Amino acid sequence: MTTLMDSESKPTALIVHENRITASRLRSIMSQRGWESEICDDGDTAVDEYVRIKPDMVFMGLNLPTMDGHVAALEIRESDPQARVIFVVSKSRLAKANDAAYSAGAVTVLVTPLTRGDVDQKWVMMNGPIPDAPGLEDLDELYPDIEEEEQPPLPPIPMIADSAETNAPPPNELPPLPEPPVPKRKRGKALILAIITMSILAGLAATFYLGLVEI
Repeated sequence: MTTLMDSESKPTALIVHENRITASRLRSIMSQRGWESEICDDGDTAVDEYVRIKPDMVFMGLNLPTMDGHVAALEIRESDPQARVIFVVSKSRLAKANDAAYSAGAVTVLVTPLTRGDVDQKWVMMNGPIPDAPGLEDLDELYPDIEEEEQPPLPPIPMIADSAETNAPPPNELPPLPEPPVPKRKRGKALILAIITMSILAGLAATFYLGLVEI
């Protein structure tokens, strides 16, 4: 039974590979050497796992989901310049793995299918000096950050035109409103009645004085 103290004293390997059989085989080989291993099959998760557990060695495949192994290795090297990365690929991907190893500063490349003899043969190199990672200079081009699209600037707020420019009087100098017209009195009918009455009276007076009417 492995105690917590024994687990903490053992070196740790992070195995990041798309092939579960290869990952399990690596875990078995490293276990025989007294190492603890963590396995994941996602490039993006691998970067987070490296930061979390700080492993002594990273075995990295190339054909990983979300982030390929080359970029994941560069991300790890960026977070820790002393990260020890070993690429693990099939023979058909060896040329690509060698280019990625140079770019990310990997210590070596292992070819599948793996045997313990393959690891034993390269063990010294796997624990040797860590090369520089020249690909870090091109990391932004390989995996650019998604930037938010810039929104178009809002149109300027229209300025209120000055009263002198618009020839309009200022608020305090507006002309007074015209007074409503006074309704005219309806005197037409009264005037006609007065004229008729006066005419009748004048006629009666004239008749009286001329003696045409007997009183």
